[in-house]
Amino acid sequence: MKRRLFSSLTAALALCPLLPQSATAQGDVSLKIEVQAAINKGLRYLISQQNAETGAVGDPDYPAMTALTAMALRGNPETDPDTLSPEAKKAYGYLLANQKEDGGIYTKSLPNYNTSLALTALTMVSGEPWREAAIKARRLVIAGQYDDNRDGQMNSPMDGGIGYGSKPPTDMSNTHLALEALYLSKKLLADDPERDKQEPRLNYAAAIQFVSRCQNLTATNDQSWASDDKNNKGGFVYRPGDSKAGTEDLGNGKTAVRSYASIGYAGLLAFIYADLKPSDPRITAVKEWLSAHYSVTENPGMGAEGLFYYYHTMAKALNLAGMQEITRPDGSKANWRLDLSKQLFNLQSTDGSWSNANGRWMEKDPVLSTAYAVLALEHIIRGL
Repeated sequence: MKRRLFSSLTAALALCPLLPQSATAQGDVSLKIEVQAAINKGLRYLISQQNAETGAVGDPDYPAMTALTAMALRGNPETDPDTLSPEAKKAYGYLLANQKEDGGIYTKSLPNYNTSLALTALTMVSGEPWREAAIKARRLVIAGQYDDNRDGQMNSPMDGGIGYGSKPPTDMSNTHLALEALYLSKKLLADDPERDKQEPRLNYAAAIQFVSRCQNLTATNDQSWASDDKNNKGGFVYRPGDSKAGTEDLGNGKTAVRSYASIGYAGLLAFIYADLKPSDPRITAVKEWLSAHYSVTENPGMGAEGLFYYYHTMAKALNLAGMQEITRPDGSKANWRLDLSKQLFNLQSTDGSWSNANGRWMEKDPVLSTAYAVLALEHIIRGL
C-alpha cells in the first residue's frame, strides 16, 4: 500500500515549537535568502560528483555518502516533495542496488552505519519500492543492537548499543544514527498492524541504558568512571569509559573521561529519538553542558576534528530540542542559527563545496563535509 512517509524534516518540525511572528522572525528573511543560496551551491557541487551510471555520490564503498546526499537533495526547501529529481532517483537507485538479503544497505563493511543513514534517507520518499526496502533495512538496524548474553539484560557496558558491525564495541555515534532511523521509519507499518506484529523490535530500555552509560552524570550512570566534575558533568563520551577527547587529571588520584560536543549533541538526539521527556534530568544535564561549551568555530573538546559532523549534529539537535537560542553560563545569549550560518558561509569554497583541513573521520573528503554542511543549513533555514 502506497502512502506518504514522514520525512526527517517533517518529524523535526513536528518536534519543534512554532516560532512567533515577531520582528526578529521578520528580520530573518535576509539570512534565509543567504542560507538558501549556500544550500543551492552545495547541492550543485554534490550533483557534480554523482556517478552518471551508478548514481553513487562519493566513495562507492560507502553508501552512507550517497544516502547523505539523497537526504540533502530531498531536504532542500525548494524541492517539490511530490517529485523525485533525476539525481535523487539515481541516488536512491544506488542504495537499493546495494541492499543485501539481510536488509542491510552496504557494500563490504560498516553495515550498521551505512544502513542507518540509508534508512533515514528512505523515509524521505514515498511509495514502492522505497517503502519495502526501508522495512527490510529496519531489520538489519534492529539486529545490530548488541546483547552480550542474548538475555535482554545489561550485563556488559556495551549492551544495548549499536556499533559499526554486529560485534562490540558499540558507540554513541552509531547508536544515535540507528535510533534516528528507527524513529523516522516507525510509521512504515502503521497501515498494516498484522505485519507490524511480526517485525522485530528494538530493546529501547537497553538502548537508553547504553546511552546513559555514555554520559558523565553519576545520578543516572552506574559506571564507576562517570564524573560530575565541572568541566564534564552532563556531557557525553564515545562509549562507556572511552572518549575520543581522552582523559583529564582532576587531582587527588581522580581522572575524568572527557566529554566532547559532537557526541554531546548525538546523546541529546538519542534521548529525543528514544522519547525521553524534555524534563528528564539527563536531557537537562546535556543541554547545560552544551550551552557551557557553545562554539561554532570548533568541535569543543576535539578542536577541528569531526567539525562538519559536529555542525550537522548540532543544528539537528538544537532544532529538535526546540532551542531557539543558547544561554551561556554568564547569562549572555547566542543566536546559534545566525552564528552557524555565518561560519558556514565563510568556510564554503567557490565551487560550492566544504572540506576540513583536518582529515580525521574522512572530513577531507568534500563530498562528506559538503553533505554535512548542506544538511546543517537545511535544519537552520526551517527555523528562520
